[in-house]
Amino acid sequence: MELKGNWSYPTNIRFGEGRIAEIADACAQAGIGNPLLVTDRGLAGLDITTYTLDLMEAAGLGRAIFADVDPNPTEKNVEDGIIAFRRGGHDGVIAFGGGSGLDLGKMVAFMAGQTRPLWDFEDIGDWWTRANPDVIAPIVAVPTTAGTGSEVGRASVITDSVTHVKKIIFHPKVLPTVVICDPVLTVGMPKFITAGTGLDAFAHCVEAFSSPHYHPMSQGIALEGMHLVKDNLPRVYADAGDMEARAHMMSAAMMGATAFQKGLGAIHALSHPIGAVYNTHHGTTNAVCMPAVLQFNAPEIRDRFVAVANYLDIKGGFDGFCEFVQDFNDSMGISRKLSDMGVGNDRIDELTEMALKDPSVGGNPVEMTFDNTKALFEAII
Repeated sequence: MELKGNWSYPTNIRFGEGRIAEIADACAQAGIGNPLLVTDRGLAGLDITTYTLDLMEAAGLGRAIFADVDPNPTEKNVEDGIIAFRRGGHDGVIAFGGGSGLDLGKMVAFMAGQTRPLWDFEDIGDWWTRANPDVIAPIVAVPTTAGTGSEVGRASVITDSVTHVKKIIFHPKVLPTVVICDPVLTVGMPKFITAGTGLDAFAHCVEAFSSPHYHPMSQGIALEGMHLVKDNLPRVYADAGDMEARAHMMSAAMMGATAFQKGLGAIHALSHPIGAVYNTHHGTTNAVCMPAVLQFNAPEIRDRFVAVANYLDIKGGFDGFCEFVQDFNDSMGISRKLSDMGVGNDRIDELTEMALKDPSVGGNPVEMTFDNTKALFEAII
């Protein structure tokens, strides 16, 4: 079976090897004639980025790029990106990269025409209705990692550089018009990024499946997403050139981000403040948090994960699944403690307060309190 297709769930997706060559046509479909390619500093000078800029230039789209993007992008990055967008007279964004480049690119397109400040659109209640939808620029998203799934998301995670709090900015029109998923673009990822981003996709699926909210479509997507990661992440980690496994991992990343419409939980509630304060890699942080959170949620999720274990051909029901997750982490060099990533134990109370304010808290199947959340931090730091 050829791993290639044109999909429209949740948006138009051009999936398959070599499809980055369609970047000009994707821009035309989105109504973009003068795009700004937004990516992160690490990708700016790589061959895949240069090749994409060459394709843009050859098609008469210019080769404008903005790459002043931090690993955990901030409102300052957004402001600088908006300046570049306006100075260049751009009419759309190519969001290119992993979660940071994709999230930042989406926010530049969203904010370039707005008159209110970024934090006025935080994902609280109906704050998204404050935005003027008519001035949101179109977006073409091109993921170069298989993890966050931000390419099919209606939101971005931006860190407040003053408070060091990660905030979610949401609007339906932040969903990219066209996505190009080309597994060839992921080949150059370092092994630790392959592992961290892949386990990020797995965490998205685990938390969506664990969420108590009702969304049976997301439930099914999360289950198959876990299956794809289990079967294909070890293959990609062992062999960077395994294009079939890379394609499946790109699917799993999009499935995780689609599935978590059902909700996220304690993994992300812990990970967001850790990343904001210590600037850790998001997916890797999620992976470290996952075993402890599974045990934390055991009273509410034990029975449903028996079905997951059976579907994934893991023996031992819920306990077997938990053992698999720890072994899966270990096999890819993921630390068992956040202290190995530079996280100290001197700010646990502060991290706990931040976690309890994170919007992911509402999707956790076990109620998070100050005491049990602090105990979770103590267990993983």
